Amino acid sequence: MGLATFRGGVHPYEGKELSMNQPVEVLMPGKELVYPLAQHIGAPANPVVAKGDRVLVGQIIAESSAFISANVISSVSGTVKDITPRLTASGALCKSIVVENDGAYETVPGFGEKRDPKTLSKEQIRQIVKDAGIVGMGGAGFPTHVKLTPKNEEAIDTIIVNGAECEPYLTSDYRMMLEEPDKIVAGLKVILQLFPQARGVIAIENNKPEAIRVLQEKTAGEEKITVCPLKTKYPQGGERMLIDAVTHRRINSSMLPADAGVIVDNVDTVIAIYMAVCESTPLIRRIITVTGDAVASPRNFSVRTGTNYRDLIEAAGGFKTEPEKILSGGPMMGQALFTLDIPVAKTSSTLTCFTKDAVSEFEPTACIRCGRCVSACPEFLVPQKMMAACEAGDLAAFEALSGMECCECGSCTFVCPARRRLTQTFKEARKSVMAARRKAKG
Repeated sequence: MGLATFRGGVHPYEGKELSMNQPVEVLMPGKELVYPLAQHIGAPANPVVAKGDRVLVGQIIAESSAFISANVISSVSGTVKDITPRLTASGALCKSIVVENDGAYETVPGFGEKRDPKTLSKEQIRQIVKDAGIVGMGGAGFPTHVKLTPKNEEAIDTIIVNGAECEPYLTSDYRMMLEEPDKIVAGLKVILQLFPQARGVIAIENNKPEAIRVLQEKTAGEEKITVCPLKTKYPQGGERMLIDAVTHRRINSSMLPADAGVIVDNVDTVIAIYMAVCESTPLIRRIITVTGDAVASPRNFSVRTGTNYRDLIEAAGGFKTEPEKILSGGPMMGQALFTLDIPVAKTSSTLTCFTKDAVSEFEPTACIRCGRCVSACPEFLVPQKMMAACEAGDLAAFEALSGMECCECGSCTFVCPARRRLTQTFKEARKSVMAARRKAKG
């Protein structure tokens, strides 16, 4: 039987060899930590501290403000300096809590205490996950406690641990699969405790044979957990593509994975669930890959949330040459940065620095109707026609062409010989459609 995969996709240069063999190093934070109140999909959290307050490691400093929202936790002890807008990786200003680190790292009572998940009810587990401020750490940032509370939990038959890490240059999940496999398996068991009818599947691309081997060994005696090797192809780690590859079920933008009987959680999210439930440790750290040909010493770090990106570059030896392009994330879906003065958030995964900006080297030309974008699209769309609708300002036609199903993976742009800015155009069109829908609702 062949490797699990999906239709479409592309094979960009992986770039993982720069950091994949670098074990995770703990990087202690600097003097000032910044915690944006919106580090997740949904409503921003509400501050529950004020300027001048002393806070502790593990303390909730902002509470979820709606059903789809998430707590923000302090990763250091110290004093609240300010609550003010600060720049984030998206390029937008976000109201943030600024904490001056006192270097004592004093924790809240009970922090780090061992706990047996088998003694906990489903409601208690979900509340612990909510209190811990855990969100999807594969990039989307969807509050995990919401994901673990579907309308019909009896219908959930598959829990997928997303170990694909298909985005080029990223190696943080790979290192976690090698260094913390027991926590991945234990975290998956906690999730399975919520869904007794479900099986667990750890899905890993086959360009990570050592991770596949390690986790197959760790799950050898588990009746309800298997490891599923995936074909290495981008965007294999996209939620819809992963569900298709593992279960052969397809979902669209109007559906949740739970509608197909599936819950998908990233490798590090599953570790965060283990840490919260079994070791009373909320989400206060991220594993970050610092990489790219402009970085002196690419590597992987365990960093506390709120840490400044500049500290990451310094810890990786600085720049060996001044980069033309810096991304928060990888080259396919990362966000370009114009400053490093931004904080590590729950959804941060990689800081990628390139000597040359490959995109700016080429000017777009006219579409030659080669059809490569159609073959590459994992959502069965026709980017060529979608682009024509966008250029004509016809959002209705864009919607009629199922443009809202675009997952913004960048595959069409990657294969386009005319170097057309397809993905960016579709991203803006989707924003415009959603804005129009909100306006129509009043």
